[in-house]
Amino acid sequence: MSFKFLQRLIGQDRTLLANRQLGGLLAFVAGAINAGGFLAVQRYTSHMTGIVSSIADDLATGGFALALAGFAALFSFLAGAACTAILINWAHRRQMQSKYALALLLEAGLLLVFGLVGANLKSLEHLLIPTAVLLLCFIMGLQNATVTKISQAEIRTTHMTGVITDLGLELGRLIYWNHAQRGNLVHTVRANRDKLMIHLAILSLFFGGGLVGALAFKYLGFSATIPFALLLIVIAAPALLLDWWQA
Repeated sequence: MSFKFLQRLIGQDRTLLANRQLGGLLAFVAGAINAGGFLAVQRYTSHMTGIVSSIADDLATGGFALALAGFAALFSFLAGAACTAILINWAHRRQMQSKYALALLLEAGLLLVFGLVGANLKSLEHLLIPTAVLLLCFIMGLQNATVTKISQAEIRTTHMTGVITDLGLELGRLIYWNHAQRGNLVHTVRANRDKLMIHLAILSLFFGGGLVGALAFKYLGFSATIPFALLLIVIAAPALLLDWWQA
């Protein structure tokens, strides 16, 4: 990846192509973190639907300690998203090129902490796993909010429910048969093929990232997060360097 490509990918001047390319890369990273993280902590941390449902179930069945843990995970995801808003608006006020890159740099730093600390604290598993769940939820909130802000809510990268729903809608429009009545089309349905392809690409990259992440964690353990952290640093670096040179 060239410096100019990365500059366009994460810079403050956005294009539709750059948004989608960045969304695809981050969907791959999110899939890897989510799947690999599950092997580490036995819990998916990228979507809040299951966590909110589990909180309700735990409250209904008297599992108050589990419900409290669920609330903590939910708050961590929320805090990650809020942190993204703070970073972007702080950098925007200062007209920084790195207003989107800052959140990715923070995500990379947290992934490095997760990987390096986790690899060296196996003896404290009872303490590590709850902390790791909160950290991964924060990371997922951070990343999903970043892509949401960049793409004006067109792209989500950390959970696939909305992506698959939109994909299904476009597939339904694609196979819908338009028929004529008295020689005129009374209702014409056309699929948005561009939207269909981007959602298919995001889904495929999330799945591919999940497969890579799960295999990497299986063989490398917590250290498997380090390459993904380095990838985020590479993506964020050009915008950060531009701000440093212009300071």
